[in-house]
Amino acid sequence: MPPVGAASCPPPDCSMQLNSGAGNTTPSLSQLPMVQLTATPASALADEPVHIRVTGLHPLQMVTLMASLKDEKGNVFWSRAFYKANEVGELDLMQTPAFGGDYVGVHPMGLFWSLKPKKAFQRLLKKDVMNSPFWITLNLYDSVCFEDVITDQVMASQVVQRWFSGPGLQRVQIREGRVRGALFLPPGEGPFPGVIDLFGGRGGLVEFRASLLAARGFAVLALAYFGYEDLPSDLLEIDLEYFEEAANLLLAHPKVQTPGIGVISVSKGAEIGLAMACFLKQVVATIWINGTNAIFEFPLRYKDMVITPIPTFVERIQLDISGAMRLRHYKGDPWDELNQQSVLPIEKALGSILFIVGENDECLNSREYAQQALHQLRSHGKNNGRMLLYPGAGHLIEPPYLPLCYASPNKNFSWPLLWGGDPAAHAAAQEHSWGEILKFFRQHLTQTRSKL
Repeated sequence: MPPVGAASCPPPDCSMQLNSGAGNTTPSLSQLPMVQLTATPASALADEPVHIRVTGLHPLQMVTLMASLKDEKGNVFWSRAFYKANEVGELDLMQTPAFGGDYVGVHPMGLFWSLKPKKAFQRLLKKDVMNSPFWITLNLYDSVCFEDVITDQVMASQVVQRWFSGPGLQRVQIREGRVRGALFLPPGEGPFPGVIDLFGGRGGLVEFRASLLAARGFAVLALAYFGYEDLPSDLLEIDLEYFEEAANLLLAHPKVQTPGIGVISVSKGAEIGLAMACFLKQVVATIWINGTNAIFEFPLRYKDMVITPIPTFVERIQLDISGAMRLRHYKGDPWDELNQQSVLPIEKALGSILFIVGENDECLNSREYAQQALHQLRSHGKNNGRMLLYPGAGHLIEPPYLPLCYASPNKNFSWPLLWGGDPAAHAAAQEHSWGEILKFFRQHLTQTRSKL
């Protein structure tokens, strides 16, 4: 893997002859403007911003900027925006507003977070985080281009590499006892603050967030808990002792700080992460992203304790105009007196908890669940929880500049699941929450002896 900050492959010839418009006189080559499209840095971690500029245009010229990439399965994602050059023929996306396309206004990273799949309901998900980046091609076209297939000549082009791991970062496959996953270790001796990363009902092993966190100085275990290797193919119950085994394994690593670890979790994983905060003394900092405050669908077992799930109601499922299923209302209410035995005893949590909520979450009523959890803490005289509420953000709040996934398939349902979110508001939520995530873990996990 080339080091972050290294130059990408040389872009195609970015020059193009433009008529000066001065009568019938044909200018010499030395008089022709040289159109240049630059993206700095051309190679960087996926959570770093890119500065995009264009020079050499005609004053007030209208152009189209387009971004495109292919994921590891060959799915195409693309975006476009329409810009007008200033009086000296330049564009700077830090300052210049887009007039139309996939977004409007000043959005320096708009071409990245507005990427959308050519085929509906595809989610952009990096699989091989260590050996290859996402390659995003930026193309500049003359005038406003609406066609799906643009036949106009490319005026200028630049390729940008978006990496999910940095120089010296290690990935260690974990197959110890029952635990399955991948441990990401930053370069250096450590010890580093340890974090377990949990995703939701898709199953398998998801690594892109763990590797990015490791590039920021944390030892992160991306933990699988079903649908991976010899783990159960389907989630039938939550065995909390499995997650305790994973926590102990992480803490036993010589490069991981003791005495406690953090957990970052989303969706079904957030339900499990909150249970870990309640029952496992190893967990001292928990980030809960759009989850629940109670046990749903499958029982939770821990030693001789069993928490039965709250019922769900299939008849409450709604179908969105896109054809995706809205699950937001189909779960029973944890505040219903009949469901109290299923509510997690959050007041037992010894560590700090950060609730990150997308107000436009169409999968879970996550705002209500977070508010119930915080009320439960306050009613017990506890103040170790706080909430970040993001208007317009959907369910899948991920690291910054990754595009919104509005809906995607799920193996448990015949229709795609609706995640929700407005692209611009969701992008703002991802950028802000990532900074808060790093700050939260550094505050509650980092010790002075750690070499970050």
